Amino acid sequence: MAGQEQDKAYDPRGIEEKWYGYWLAKGLFSADPAATGEAYSIVIPPPNVTGSLHMGHALNVTLQDVLIRYNLMLGRNALWLPGTDHAGIATQNVVERLLAREGKSRQDLGREKFVERVWKWKEESGGTILRQLKRLGAACDWGRERFTMDEGLSRAVREAFVRLYRKGLIYRGRYIINWCPRCRTALSDLEVSYEETKGALYYIKYPELSGRRSVTVATTRPETMLGDTAVAVNPKDERFTGRVGATLRLPLMNRPIPLIADEMVDREFGTGAVKITPAHDPNDFEVARRHELPSVRVIDESGKMTAEAGAFAGQDRFACRKAVVLKLKEEGLLAKEEPYLHNVGHCYRCKTVVEPAESIQWFVKTKPLAEPAILAVKSGETRIIPSQWERTYFDWMENIRDWCISRQIWWGHRIPAYHCAACGQTTVAVETPDRCAFCGSGNLKQEEDVLDTWFSSALWPFSTLGWPETTPDLASYYPTSALVTGFDILFFWVARMMMMGIEFTGKAPFRDVVIHALVRDVRGEKMSKTRGNVIDPLEVMDRYGTDAFRFTLVALAAQGRDIRMSDDRVEGYRNFMNKIFQAGRFVRMHVDEETPKELPGDLQVVDRWILSRLQRVTDEIRRGIEEYRFNDAGSAFYQFTWHEFCDWYVEMIKPSLSPEADPQVRRDQRAVLLHVFDTILALGHPFIPFITEEIRQSLPGERDSILRRGYPEADASMLDVDVEEDMGHLMEVVRAVRNIRSELSVPPGKRVEVRLKGQVEELAFLREHEEIIHRLARAQKVVYMDPEYIPVQDATAVVNDIEVCLPLAGLIDFDQEARRLRKEIDKADAELSVVMAKLSNEKFVASAPGDIVTAHRTRKDDLEEKLSKLSKNLELVTRYLS
Repeated sequence: MAGQEQDKAYDPRGIEEKWYGYWLAKGLFSADPAATGEAYSIVIPPPNVTGSLHMGHALNVTLQDVLIRYNLMLGRNALWLPGTDHAGIATQNVVERLLAREGKSRQDLGREKFVERVWKWKEESGGTILRQLKRLGAACDWGRERFTMDEGLSRAVREAFVRLYRKGLIYRGRYIINWCPRCRTALSDLEVSYEETKGALYYIKYPELSGRRSVTVATTRPETMLGDTAVAVNPKDERFTGRVGATLRLPLMNRPIPLIADEMVDREFGTGAVKITPAHDPNDFEVARRHELPSVRVIDESGKMTAEAGAFAGQDRFACRKAVVLKLKEEGLLAKEEPYLHNVGHCYRCKTVVEPAESIQWFVKTKPLAEPAILAVKSGETRIIPSQWERTYFDWMENIRDWCISRQIWWGHRIPAYHCAACGQTTVAVETPDRCAFCGSGNLKQEEDVLDTWFSSALWPFSTLGWPETTPDLASYYPTSALVTGFDILFFWVARMMMMGIEFTGKAPFRDVVIHALVRDVRGEKMSKTRGNVIDPLEVMDRYGTDAFRFTLVALAAQGRDIRMSDDRVEGYRNFMNKIFQAGRFVRMHVDEETPKELPGDLQVVDRWILSRLQRVTDEIRRGIEEYRFNDAGSAFYQFTWHEFCDWYVEMIKPSLSPEADPQVRRDQRAVLLHVFDTILALGHPFIPFITEEIRQSLPGERDSILRRGYPEADASMLDVDVEEDMGHLMEVVRAVRNIRSELSVPPGKRVEVRLKGQVEELAFLREHEEIIHRLARAQKVVYMDPEYIPVQDATAVVNDIEVCLPLAGLIDFDQEARRLRKEIDKADAELSVVMAKLSNEKFVASAPGDIVTAHRTRKDDLEEKLSKLSKNLELVTRYLS
């Protein structure tokens, strides 16, 4: 691969696939628990087996890959364990839709055949997301790939369930749960997403049996009143003094129900009286328990009204709502109806409105598990980064409710509980029992329900390493070093892994939990299919290359700030990839097999400067990665590589590399150039793995993978503050000349006279390295002026204590330049007037999207600054006309 030809522009096609195959063939991602080096491990947040790569995955995986490649290059024993989640409800829905196209249902197949069909689908189509992660460059140990329903993890799930059950932390009981009529299963509280919905508040009269008075109740769900078994008021509500204990008539059903008092009732809501429907509301369920009220279920598993709903039986719940309201109006029992905005729960998978329903389910008692998980974060055993998320974590954990873990679907881990037909007892066991543990009967039937997908996911950090067995992997790589995840699954997954990890291993599963933000569109809007603003990462990689896409994500991944993604940003970083590629071509033109590997002892000032800056940027990048400030690390790499190395250093050293240069000077210069560029490639590899491997392998000499090169470490002996300051000063002078030339439209090829005014000691370094100013500022000559010099007809700029002066006579056509400047001023003035008019319009500022208003304010500042410069230049040019 050494010395291979490279095209003029970087074309990632073919290169990415080539190097990923190379890394796999050399086993560079394969971890060995017996290997030397400090262990570093990450378990990938397992994407759903149904999934395909989206922007959230791309960001998450890129950040993890940066950490893994960085730690591999540090020589650590690094493991990144990949895998997928069986995603119970989501996967079952996918396969049921496929069956529906064939005119079949899962019931037609039966449980066993349906599960076989899901496994078949998984083997044929379930690997899409993992192939896409490879496209992104993920340095996973693919030999350790796991699936939440593989044999080892299934055993771990059964073991965990049994241990929790025997400790009294899993129980079975009748409670109100969240029910999805579409998925036909229970949902945990976290699986319900709430959306603000325009509804109505209905005021319904409940007459007393005596017929003298009535109690008016406010409700958003009149269809559930058919299952009411009481009306409740607050015992401290004086409006109902003396009325508690009365018997009311349930409208439309003519069933007698009591008027009771309970502290649960909010006196400020509605009329202060609420209907009690124990089978369809969690608060009402608890009230019914306290008052020993009966429970009447009027909505079934499919969302239709039951026989208990009387004349409304068989109706869809929402059709029933309309029918009930109409009937109440007919009977004069609807006091009023008013618009009402409220939060309505939806299934997080299919978006169906969730129905609270009374049901027998399995639960985890979470309070005892949450306490040590809270302590682990408070004690610093686990850090949550950024730390602002700790408060959210504590708030949720301290108010945690028991977790409903049973699901009424077929795809998933079937609960290892066996019900005895003879004695009615339940045997819970890791392996299928032959006999009932209580009466010895062989007439056992396994529980039909499966476990919530998040139950098996909660065991992921240690079950994937071999738990419940004591394995070398578990001993070496657990607890894991870092978990990189989105804030949206902080409770779904992270909190539960913390609870389960501590419960079963005695240790928190992660040292650091790194919470990244969302990837949004360019306007800051959340991406969604309905908005039509979804950006497909695969398309972005096809157009711009994987490295440009990865670097965009890294550069924008500031802690606590959402990423605004756009093609322009990725295109900008594609240009950066081309810049690096061109730098590689330049280096290859000037180095060969004979180029020394060691740095020379006697260094030129420009070499001392770039080496000092290299040490400083190496330290910045390392600290950025280690502190999870990925954007700071990326920014430091970008600024140094493009601006300091490519724009300045390469231009400064060209004379030393020319054939006319002294052979020893040339030889030394090539050694420094190769050293600096090789270090740049190594610094960038965790961010942009493909291009860095490609370029480094093309440099002279036989080379191992860049992953085995070792990550650069700052050498304090090379730091030179004085040289950095002096060179910074020189570059500012050159920049000042360039700015003046640009602003006054001095033709690029025209040589200028540069006058430098200042104290002798201030000018000494510039005088010593005048040749750099000559070349980079395109100066015909550099003149050093006395401090008393007054630049009346010069364009000037001040750099620290030095005044940079360019005499303009003979450089430009002053009449033409004055006309150009006046035209530019008029144009900028006109645009500024439009922007100011919009910003002074209160309606625009109040109603326009925030990013649009911000853009207008930024444009106003830019235009004002531009006008100031144009006016100053016009004043200068006018002096020559007068």
